This record gives sequence, structure tokens and C-alpha cells, in this order.
Amino acid sequence: VVIALLPASAFGVYNFGIPALIVLISTTVSAVLTEYIYEKLMHKKITINDWSAVVTGLLLGLNMPASAPWWMGALGSVFAILVVKQLFGGLGQNFMNPALGGRCFLMLSFSSVMTSFTVKEGSNWLYGISVDAASSATPLMDVKEGGYPSLLKMFLGTTTGTIGETSTAALLLGAIYLLLRRVIDWKIPVIYIATFAVFDILYMVIAGAAAYPLLYELCGGGLMLGAFFMATDYVTSPITSKGKVIYAILLGLLTGLFRFFGESAEGVSFAIIIGNLFVPLIERYTVPKAFGKEGKANG
Repeated sequence: VVIALLPASAFGVYNFGIPALIVLISTTVSAVLTEYIYEKLMHKKITINDWSAVVTGLLLGLNMPASAPWWMGALGSVFAILVVKQLFGGLGQNFMNPALGGRCFLMLSFSSVMTSFTVKEGSNWLYGISVDAASSATPLMDVKEGGYPSLLKMFLGTTTGTIGETSTAALLLGAIYLLLRRVIDWKIPVIYIATFAVFDILYMVIAGAAAYPLLYELCGGGLMLGAFFMATDYVTSPITSKGKVIYAILLGLLTGLFRFFGESAEGVSFAIIIGNLFVPLIERYTVPKAFGKEGKANG
């Protein structure tokens, strides 16, 4: 997963420069240190070698704006690892995706910072930190307000947004790697995106206008990052085939509801977290019955 996230991470640093790199280092290092210190103090087996803390920290960083201070990323990682993961029993016991739990914690605690995106005027952040920056709405916000940003820029990623969500091309490259290595099942991300696409088309038909063009919605925001890298988390997604289908459809519907009827242009993070909460119920009704369990006794 870390290898698959490298293209999006590298492009995020290219697009936003040194500030993005600082955020990614802060969240990743803090996640690993939090897990190590907690397990050391609690006399538990040290599990940082399984790289799950690295994945959590990296995903959290990719879900943050480059303009966020380093300490905020560190605080989010501490919450993700300590509260969402370790206090519920460690890897395999957490009830929601730790990275998304950390992001939503930061969204609720520092909403103005987490929804503030800046771009350097006239050049790229790659050339260093500059105070000559301007606040800018994300392409998805522009679309929600009736604008039509460059679709090519949205696909390539030379736009504003969180560090890892801007480049659809880089995310798809990582997703293809995960699928080819069979690290993730295609059902959840493909059905998730397809359900959202159907929701989008139906909304446009009912509204009578192309208020939310499909390609813009697919390339904008955290849909690709969430669908391939967070909705597919082993611990917080169903293990049954039918369960994966139901779960993915639920995520698509929730994302559509949040994006088109909510105040924010986003919705992926909260959709996945709510979906995580339904996973035990989904698995309860989709786990296959043992052969012969429901059969009548002979004689």
C-alpha cells in the first residue's frame, strides 16, 4: 500500500512543495512513534514492523492541506493511532479507518485550517515556502457553485485540494498496482464509484440540468483516494462477497447524498466512516450459513 501511495505522495510534494513534505513526514513519523510508545508502555508486542502505522500516517497526511501546520498533522496521527486503533485493541480491532478517524477529528477541531487551501501565485510550491500565497477554492467547490474548471488539470492534479487527492492519474496508477498485486478486491472501489456515478446521473436528470458533471465529480475531491485506499481497508470493510457489494453501494449513496445535498462539496470521509459502522451488521446478514445447519433432521 505504501508503494502504491508513492505516486500520489510524490506528486503532492511536486504540486505543493516543501510544506506538503513536512506534513507527510509529521503524520507518518508521529503515527509510528505513537504506536511504538504506547505498546512499549503497555508492555505489548511492538508491531511497527507491520507497516500499518506507516500506512495510517501517510494516508492522514495525504488527506490534509499542505498549508496545515506540522503539529496539527502530528496531533491527528496521535488520535488515529492511540484512540481509534490502540485503545480498541490494536490492529484488527478498530471499528473505523484510523486515518479517516484522525482526519475527521481534525476537521471537527480545526475546520477553518482543514478547509483552507492555498496556492503560490505565479509559480509552484516546489521552489520553497513563500508567503506570497492566495487562498483558492478546490475544483469540486467550483463545480458545486456552477463553475467549470479545467478537467485536464483535475485529472493530472495541478489544482488545489488536499496533498494526495488532486492527481487522479497518480491515484489510478497506485490503484492499478494494488489490483495487479491482488492486495485489494476490485468489488468495493469499482462498485462504490459506479454507484456514485449512477447517483450523479440520476440527480442531473431529475434536476433537469448538468449541475454536477460526472467527470468533474469523479476526478474531484477524495473519491479516488477513498475508494481505492481507504474503503478497501481489511479491518473496516466486509470480508464476504455480498457484504462488499452492499458496503460499496452504501458508500456510493452516502457520498452522493453528502456531496449534492450537504453544505460541503466533499463527503467521502464521512461516508466511509459511516459505512465502517455498518460493517458488523452487514457481515451478520451476509455470512454464508454452514452447510446443513438449517436443514431438518431426518426421521
